[in-house]
Amino acid sequence: MVLGAGRGPLVNASLRAAKQAGRNIKVYAVEKNPNAVVTLENWRFEEWGDQVTVVSCDMRDWAAPEKADIIVSELLGSFGDNELSPECLNGAQHFLKADGVSIPCSYTSFLAPLSSSKLYNEVRGCRERDRDPDSQFETPYVVRLHNYHQLAEPQACFTFTHPNTDMNNNRYQYLRFSVDCNSVLHGFAGYFETTLYGDITLSIRPETHSAGMFSWFPILFPLKQPIPLSRGDVVGVRFWRCNSGRKVWYEWAVTEPVCSAIHNPAGRSYTIGL
Repeated sequence: MVLGAGRGPLVNASLRAAKQAGRNIKVYAVEKNPNAVVTLENWRFEEWGDQVTVVSCDMRDWAAPEKADIIVSELLGSFGDNELSPECLNGAQHFLKADGVSIPCSYTSFLAPLSSSKLYNEVRGCRERDRDPDSQFETPYVVRLHNYHQLAEPQACFTFTHPNTDMNNNRYQYLRFSVDCNSVLHGFAGYFETTLYGDITLSIRPETHSAGMFSWFPILFPLKQPIPLSRGDVVGVRFWRCNSGRKVWYEWAVTEPVCSAIHNPAGRSYTIGL
């Protein structure tokens, strides 16, 4: 089963893999976007034939006629879980066989403190008239990082695995980074690593970045107020991933060497709708 089939690239990849392995397969291509479903139906009519069944439905609401040996999805965002992959796959794993395989099978987000007056000023310039004056600093941004200094190595933040038995996707993490130079903290860069199957991985973390992959840029979690740092300081940050049942959002706050405000409390400036 291909969950979130889009316009068909994972379906085509699955069919090619089956051909190379000399196996006959049946594919369910599940997609909720009606515009993408039109493209999938065209693929089925012109190329795929009866080996592919196109399902126009939210994967969490679909009543599958049979259980799958493999579920494949492409729901990862720049921070791993920020496009609701945990919620979507948890809602769909009931139609995976007991010994079935999920691709990807796990993913971990990473955070690193950064200094960039350019990014800070660009975020400040995103203020909107009809919103709270600081709401732009409580919103994460997917950015291609330029003119910045990463102040410490990224550290693991949140990890999700599939299939799993724990359906609670709320998370909390406290990370501490040692800074080896005088600088100013403007926010945190977010990355992810994922294990697709076995030893096959993808990564946008700089230290392990997959060669030739440009599908994702990092994510930026800004701070309202820049924090001056001295060589030897420790930056402590607390991160939360919150789920109300209808929305998902992140909250973050620096607690070392000084305390910042909690950014985006109760999702007041930024949420992701379920």
